[in-house]
Amino acid sequence: MEAIVLAGGKAERLGDAAGGRPKSLVDVAGRPLLAYQVSRLARAGVARVIVSCAAGEGELFERELGGLGTDVVAAEEPERLGRGGGIKFAARERRETGDVLALNGDELVAVDFDSLGSRHRERGAVATVTVARPKSQFGMVDVDENDVVRGFEEAGRMPYWVNCGIYVLSDDAIRRFPDRGDHETTTFPELAAEGTLHAFRHDGVWLTVNTPKELRVAAEYVAAHRDWLA
Repeated sequence: MEAIVLAGGKAERLGDAAGGRPKSLVDVAGRPLLAYQVSRLARAGVARVIVSCAAGEGELFERELGGLGTDVVAAEEPERLGRGGGIKFAARERRETGDVLALNGDELVAVDFDSLGSRHRERGAVATVTVARPKSQFGMVDVDENDVVRGFEEAGRMPYWVNCGIYVLSDDAIRRFPDRGDHETTTFPELAAEGTLHAFRHDGVWLTVNTPKELRVAAEYVAAHRDWLA
């Protein structure tokens, strides 16, 4: 299976912490952020990773992500196409037909790619989306019917599932993606209405990297879990 990675983010919210680099290439514990996901894809048997990036950045991505056990090919968007448009545009660089992985390049997510692909095939889905329950940033307050506080609890998981941006897509799904825009507001609702969009539940690590604080958390996590450095 091939993989498509969305890596067109400008790192605006990271500010100086990005070091002037695209968000997917910011330094995390001595390596580009996207290098960790590319390494995981390689260990899962993905032989080719297509990186959807901004115009003029393709050579940088190919150089920074080389030597990680899989071929890395850049697909430079001629203009901002949105997430759905970016995936569809990058899919033109595929060498194979059939299912393809697609994911964001600015996160650390320990998804089991093998199990995700197997679930997609077993269910005969047109597309499968990985969902997770993120940790709440707020602690819980136990309040009784008389508004008396009875205690406090540490932040737990959200009670609902959210899309964490890792998919397995069939050829049919990619054909139905918009040329410009977001697949989550166009194609995915259509597939959901048809009953052909399935979910894969993920309970493990999911770290987004959008702010200097999140960048620091990601670096601390990787430093403490050496398997991410393999």
